[in-house]
Amino acid sequence: MEDFEDDPRALGARGHRRSVSRGSYQLQAQMNRAVYEDRPPGSVVPTSVAEASRAMAGDTSLSENYAFAGMYHVFDQHVDEAVPRVRFANDDRHRLACCSLDGSISLCQLVPAPPTVLHVLRGHTRGVSDFAWSLSNDILVSTSLDATMRIWASEDGRCIREIPDPDGAELLCCTFQPVNNNLTVVRLQDTCSPRVGNAKHNVHVMNISTGKKVKGGSSKLTGRVLALSFDAPGRLLWAGDDRGSIFSFLFDMATGKLTKAKRLVVHEGSPVTSISARSWVSREARDPSLLINACLNKLLLYRVVDNEGTLQLKRSFPIEQNSHPVRSIFCPLMSFRQGACVVTGSEDMCVHFFDVERAAKAAVNKLQGHSAPVLDVSFNCDESLLASSDASGMVIVWRREQK
Repeated sequence: MEDFEDDPRALGARGHRRSVSRGSYQLQAQMNRAVYEDRPPGSVVPTSVAEASRAMAGDTSLSENYAFAGMYHVFDQHVDEAVPRVRFANDDRHRLACCSLDGSISLCQLVPAPPTVLHVLRGHTRGVSDFAWSLSNDILVSTSLDATMRIWASEDGRCIREIPDPDGAELLCCTFQPVNNNLTVVRLQDTCSPRVGNAKHNVHVMNISTGKKVKGGSSKLTGRVLALSFDAPGRLLWAGDDRGSIFSFLFDMATGKLTKAKRLVVHEGSPVTSISARSWVSREARDPSLLINACLNKLLLYRVVDNEGTLQLKRSFPIEQNSHPVRSIFCPLMSFRQGACVVTGSEDMCVHFFDVERAAKAAVNKLQGHSAPVLDVSFNCDESLLASSDASGMVIVWRREQK
C-alpha cells in the first residue's frame, strides 16, 4: 500500500512527525488468538465456550444455519426507484429502515404481524444515497443528492436538523463515529458549478449538534467516495472511491482530526462500493478484516495488518458486479461457530452467502426472489431475519429456517 508519512498533514506541531506504533494490529491479532483460559478479565475473544451466542446461532453447520424458510415480508413502497441502503436498527430484531432514490426513508416494524411502515421521512428533494442509525437508535442521519445531510428522530420521524453543503455538492455516503455518535463522516461529490472546491473529492467529519465541520476533520481523495467504515474502536477510518482506491485515515478521538495514512489500489478504475470492518472473523480467523465490494465481479476479503490500516488480500469470492453499488456484510454471530459467513448482494438478482474459512466450494447458500440487481443486505441482531434491497425499489425480508 502507498504510505502517506511524507505528507505534511502527517506531521505534528513544529514539523515533528507523529509517533505511531505499527504493531498494534499485529498485537491485537496475537491477543485474539490467545486461548480462552488465558484471556484478560473483561476481554471479548470468540471461543468455543461462547454458549449464549452459539445458542442464538443454533449450534449448527453454516449450511444448516443459513437455510431460509422463504420470504417473511415484501416492502414495495419505493418501487420504481432504487433502494441503495437497508439497515436493521442496532441490537434490534424487528426495526428496519431503508432509503430510496425517490428522496424518502422508510422506518418499518416487523412485529407484531403484519409488518408495517411506521414513518416515511420526507424532506430531501433528490435521492437519498445513504443513512445510518445512531448507536442508541434514537436518531438517523441521511445524505442526499440534494446536497444536504438531515438528522431525524426515529421515534416520530421528525427532521431535527438540516445541514446544507456550503458548496452545493452532492452527498454520497455517511457513517457515525462508533464511540462518539455526535460526530458523523460524510462524503462530498464534485459539483459542476464554478465554486471553490468543485474539483475536490473530500471526506468531512461533521458535528451533528452544531451542523459544522470539525476543524482538521477533512481530507482530499482521488475520486468520489462511495463507501466508509470505521474499525470498532473508532481510531481507523477507511474510504473507498470510484477510481478503485481505498484510503485509511487515523482518527483523533479527542479532536475529530483525520490524518491520511495508507492507500491501496484495489483495481484502477473499478469503483469500491462497500467496506465493512470486523475486529475478528471467527475463532479460526481472529485477524482484523475488511470485506470489500468493487466492480470486479468479486467479493474481496482483506486482512488489516497494522494500526495504520494497511491491507493484505486474503481471498476473493465470485459474484456478478460490473456497475451497480452492491454492498455486503459480515454475519453478526458468525464468530461463535465453526466457519465464518459473509453475505453480499449481486447483479445476478440473488443474495449470496460465503464461508470465508472454507478452502473449496465456499458458497453456502443463494436466495432468489429479486427481479433486479440486489444492492444491499442486512441481518437483524440474532440472524433470525435478513433484509435485502434492489435496484427496482423492492425490499425483501427473509425468515431463517428454525431448527
